[in-house]
Amino acid sequence: MDFDFEGMSPTARFAFLTGTVVPRPIALITTVSPSGALNAAPYTFFSIAGIDPPIVTVAVLPTADGRMKDTGENILSTGEFVVNLVSEDLAAAMNTTCIDAPPGVNELALANLETAPSATVRPPRIAASPVALECRLHSTVPLSANQVLVVGRIIQAHVADKFVINPNEPIFDTPAFRLIGGMHGAKWYTRTADLFEMERPTWANRDV
Repeated sequence: MDFDFEGMSPTARFAFLTGTVVPRPIALITTVSPSGALNAAPYTFFSIAGIDPPIVTVAVLPTADGRMKDTGENILSTGEFVVNLVSEDLAAAMNTTCIDAPPGVNELALANLETAPSATVRPPRIAASPVALECRLHSTVPLSANQVLVVGRIIQAHVADKFVINPNEPIFDTPAFRLIGGMHGAKWYTRTADLFEMERPTWANRDV
């Protein structure tokens, strides 16, 4: 079956993309407003996009009533944010931060998430997150009214000591992060513990 994206509603496009492009990593983003209000919200329209410079991208969609979300407002106003990756232990708290709270509500407090100071940016990181990426705004791409693609440059990163195997390589015990990913619809998630291995082929060693 073919799907004409030009003729589909935004709701139908959302259902299609979240139902097919899976699993998606989850960025639980912490920001601070210009007045100092803390905010946290999860985003699965998120990815790494470069290493030189080191880049992450996040699509901030508008709220149901069409306004820009606090995350977008704060990033555009301050130019800073932290991407906290979500482990199984953080799943319930992450889900709490999805709440459709009014502007200015501190979702970190609602979810009982403790924070730790960041090294280079004002927004704090989530203390229990296995990996946190401190970012400064690199650029933005307006997508539509109150919808923006945020391109962030990673300035500093924190990885919990227990996951670091060799800090010089760097090599981590990645499976031990126990990260989760976004799946279909708005409420399904996946664990990342079921792994399989394949050696990457090289042209020199190909079968002739």
